[in-house]
Amino acid sequence: MKYKVLITAPYFQLVVDEYRHIFDKNNIELVIPKVNERVSEDELLGLVTDIDGILCGDDQITEKVLDTAKKLKVIVKWGTGIDSIDKEATKKRGIPVRNTLNAFTEPVADTVLSYILCFARGTIELDKQVHSGIWEKKLYKAMHEYTLGVVGVGNIGKAIIKRAQSFGMKILGTDIKEMPYDFMVPLEQLLKESDFVTLNCDLNPTSHHLINKDTLSLMKPTAYLLNASRGPVVKEEDLIEALKNKTIAGAGLDVFENEPLPKDHPYTKMTNVILSPHNSNAGQTAWQKVHENSVNSLIEELFK
Repeated sequence: MKYKVLITAPYFQLVVDEYRHIFDKNNIELVIPKVNERVSEDELLGLVTDIDGILCGDDQITEKVLDTAKKLKVIVKWGTGIDSIDKEATKKRGIPVRNTLNAFTEPVADTVLSYILCFARGTIELDKQVHSGIWEKKLYKAMHEYTLGVVGVGNIGKAIIKRAQSFGMKILGTDIKEMPYDFMVPLEQLLKESDFVTLNCDLNPTSHHLINKDTLSLMKPTAYLLNASRGPVVKEEDLIEALKNKTIAGAGLDVFENEPLPKDHPYTKMTNVILSPHNSNAGQTAWQKVHENSVNSLIEELFK
């Protein structure tokens, strides 16, 4: 039997030739469209009519797309987050959705700590000044003098806490689930007391625009917001306003409500914002694990 699989995960498209022999061996024809970060609902509608499987990124796999994909037997998400897939619609149709749990914990945690260190020690600001010929010393706090608030104490949140504790930082955590840790506090308290607030929660109805004008107003004017989870956890227009008005001191952002980030976006003109292109998951070992698990999951479901 021959199967047809749509490959839209941009990271896997980069290495697909390394796995082509596995697809050939299993009589799987690949459809590999050009992808700029993710595929929209309208784009998918023109691609899925005769597709048996999808190996996707953060594509808009909606009920409308699933209605069009009459032959679809499996969706494999490259990575962990499946918030862009209509899970109720796939469940109703009996289409399994596979992913790689705990895929990027280590590189994401490293990225968050890099943001904290850069802000806490003035690394980027001082570098720019010296490159500009300005030799001016500035006084900063040591890491153990700061409090870190972790919103979402899952695998990534715990890995960030482990790293922060090695620097002696005070930890506060909050989560919608009960956690057996003495540092757990309500969200409002965390926002009021933290010098750094890192968002590491899933995107779901309880976390969508969790950070908005009201929650930002609770933060210290000297505090920094860090987001390496999902862009829509933050109401972007409210954060832009808070940064402009100095409601908070700055932000480290790897994810955004709309990606790629437009070239003329207000963030790009702000000196108190560190930006990266949804790259916190980048780790050679992590990516290799996800590549292999994605291919294995796809074949396993197709040949059940």
